[in-house]
Amino acid sequence: MEEPDVLERLNQELAKLPGVGPKSAERIAHFLLEGDRDVARDLIEVLRLIIETIHPCRECFNLTEKDLCSICSSPKRDEGLICVVETPRDLNVFERAGTFRGRYHVLNGRLAPLDNVSPDQLTFDALLRRVQRGGIREVILATSPTLEGDGTALYASHLLGPSGVLLTRLSRGIASGSSLELANAQMLADALEGRRAF
Repeated sequence: MEEPDVLERLNQELAKLPGVGPKSAERIAHFLLEGDRDVARDLIEVLRLIIETIHPCRECFNLTEKDLCSICSSPKRDEGLICVVETPRDLNVFERAGTFRGRYHVLNGRLAPLDNVSPDQLTFDALLRRVQRGGIREVILATSPTLEGDGTALYASHLLGPSGVLLTRLSRGIASGSSLELANAQMLADALEGRRAF
């Protein structure tokens, strides 16, 4: 089999990105090649920096360049309130809404037995250790309102239940079966405000 040329490889790699199909990949490739080459160089540099410097926060597993992310290191955040989310993207949705002033815990996914995603592949153990250290009065289980998200929240509630910490779940201001990243700021604010004990 003949090796694809560099331009074809670029198209193939760009098409692997979410939301980028073959035609969009080709447009992006030609934009990078036909336009100002400094744009391509800047993109290469920032991708290199991401690969070399971005890693999970040692406390919450959000993405950061430092040991602790800016949220975990902020004295202005409520340390006693933890919002458990599936991904750093979900955390960013809450931050853009600007209504949550606590801290987070990123599970790095959700339980999905059909996809072979089990509890030991997520950050449940670290969450349990955070709660067992003390000082946490409430954990908001803010997983997506899907079958897998609900199963993940149920698993977390069984894991954390013996600790005695208050466990709450977002209210259903967010439609069942949808994703947090599709929620607008008001929907998230309503869901946080209307959270209930798990």
